[in-house]
Amino acid sequence: MSFDDFDLDHIPSNAHRLYRLIHDLYVVIDAGDRDVLEPFGLTPSQYRVLVLLDANYGQRLITLSDRLLVARSTITRLIDQMEDAGWVHRIDDPSDRRAQHVALTPMGLALRNQAYAAHEHSIEDRMGVLGERDQQRLIDFFLRMRAALRNRIIENDSQKK
Repeated sequence: MSFDDFDLDHIPSNAHRLYRLIHDLYVVIDAGDRDVLEPFGLTPSQYRVLVLLDANYGQRLITLSDRLLVARSTITRLIDQMEDAGWVHRIDDPSDRRAQHVALTPMGLALRNQAYAAHEHSIEDRMGVLGERDQQRLIDFFLRMRAALRNRIIENDSQKK
């Protein structure tokens, strides 16, 4: 995949330059994830589901949908594909007859563990382009930014009610 550096100099606002840069970083990081997960036959979405599940109780579909920020129809389709591949299975929810949990099969657990190890190694390699000090500075900055943006969403939601 080729990546053309997007010239940020013509964008007059720092806020817009920052937004564009964060977006571009997401695209590059996602491409790296796709590269490392492809040998396992996984998409990044499937991998995220595997990481959220365990082999016993699992997660409710609605919880997965909320945690992955996808529509319920999308998570249903994703789980159908993963169930067909033998990686997950559905379990009836004992407390709600209408609900189901999704849990890992032994094959799904083994796949998750293998993919997780490769993904972790890839993350260390990719993020290693920055030194520990720069990584910590970015972590601190992004934690502040995430907290501020979450608070803004909470405030906006409370004003709508």
